[in-house]
Amino acid sequence: MLVAMGGIMFVGATLPGLVKGIGTFSRSHKSYRKTRMRYSEKQISNSFAYLKKKQLIKLVQESGGKITVQLTNQGEKRLTSYSLDMLKIKKPKKWDGKWRVLMFDIPTHPKSYNSARDALRNKIKELGFYQIQKSVWVYPYECEDELLFVAEMFKVQRYIEILTADRMLHENVLKKKFALG
Repeated sequence: MLVAMGGIMFVGATLPGLVKGIGTFSRSHKSYRKTRMRYSEKQISNSFAYLKKKQLIKLVQESGGKITVQLTNQGEKRLTSYSLDMLKIKKPKKWDGKWRVLMFDIPTHPKSYNSARDALRNKIKELGFYQIQKSVWVYPYECEDELLFVAEMFKVQRYIEILTADRMLHENVLKKKFALG
């Protein structure tokens, strides 16, 4: 993702014809100098051409001849997908003794909700949640922001609820599952 974004931000200065439009800013920008140290102009140019060919970016000429690079809708979706794939929940050194409970009741109609429900379920499994009932999952660490991001990506945020509990009836099973001593 960073390579793609770096390419979007800085490759314009390496392509013939774009230097005049982007010129001074790109070449003087600190990140551009770092990027040039890691990647050749040809690598950056090829990355840019690939992103353009795949219709992930587009060039927009503004008034005054300035050219900007913008993500297309398809590019934004791809970037979001990468963000979702890379999502992790940070585990603190010490558990705060609270349980985070995710509950959801996603409708079955329209059918698009079925795939959203499956995708949400798969993602929370991947994140390490433990299922205690059909649509009730538990996790021992702060994760509200991550869950809201996932729910928003699948457009089901209004069908979820996140609780924080001090105690669970079968807490010993959960402590064992999450190795919390």
